[in-house]
Amino acid sequence: MRLCAWPGNETLAAKLRAALGASELPLETRRFPDGESYVRIAGDCGGEIAIVCSLDHPDEKTVPLLVLADTVRAEGATRVGLIAPYLAYLRQDRQFKPGEAVSSRTFAKILSAHFDWLVTVDPHLHRYNSLDEIYSLKSRVCHAAPAIAAWIKVNIEKPLLIGPDSESAQWVGDIAARINAPSITLEKTRRGDREVEVSVPHIEKWQNHTPVLADDIISTGKTMLAAAKRLRDEHAKTPVCIGVHAIFAGPAYAELINVGARVVTCNAITHPSNGIDLTEVIAAGVRLIPVERP
Repeated sequence: MRLCAWPGNETLAAKLRAALGASELPLETRRFPDGESYVRIAGDCGGEIAIVCSLDHPDEKTVPLLVLADTVRAEGATRVGLIAPYLAYLRQDRQFKPGEAVSSRTFAKILSAHFDWLVTVDPHLHRYNSLDEIYSLKSRVCHAAPAIAAWIKVNIEKPLLIGPDSESAQWVGDIAARINAPSITLEKTRRGDREVEVSVPHIEKWQNHTPVLADDIISTGKTMLAAAKRLRDEHAKTPVCIGVHAIFAGPAYAELINVGARVVTCNAITHPSNGIDLTEVIAAGVRLIPVERP
């Protein structure tokens, strides 16, 4: 297998090459003055090719990514895979109003038409039971919980795991169970896309524990920010905020830092807060993709 790193994914791709015993497929990209993308492969494309591209900012990446996939196939690749630790366009999974696009299905059709397989980490499946409901390619979902639990065990004394909502309770409970830690769930009232009110139930019981707010995606960060502020005022210990996917829209990261929170994320998306390495988790997922027999 040869791995091709989309710009911004070079560090993770290098770690994956080492873990998988894969070689590098160099890539050259740039923008033409009119905004279109230039893509050139600088190497042999024979055999199996995997493109490493986390799909944050998907509207910027998708068209050139598809051009790249078609190019490596035209240059001789027998199969083309996509290693996308963060998989975009899962938010809109139904019509909430008449005429709305169910963009998760559209995006799945596009990727399925250009790739033979997909490996991703903790996709935000809300109303889908699995990626197979919308993706027709072979897929493997990797889970960050073991890596997060291992990091907490080493770095946090007496952690209290806190989930952002009832939907996260099972996921956060799994992390907590791996390290014998207690877990609770925030009580949340959302006032819009960027406003949320939270309360931390029975926090007075856990004054000797370090609060660890954990979520799969930190986007606007408003839930974590509201919880971190509340914990700062009501709890003796500095809160730790952990996320799998470091989207951090707008000033989200700076706001969390400014309230005194310690912020640590997985390297599913490249970000200065990355502190939890998912290389082995992702490599294990790639190894589980069925080998194509002649």
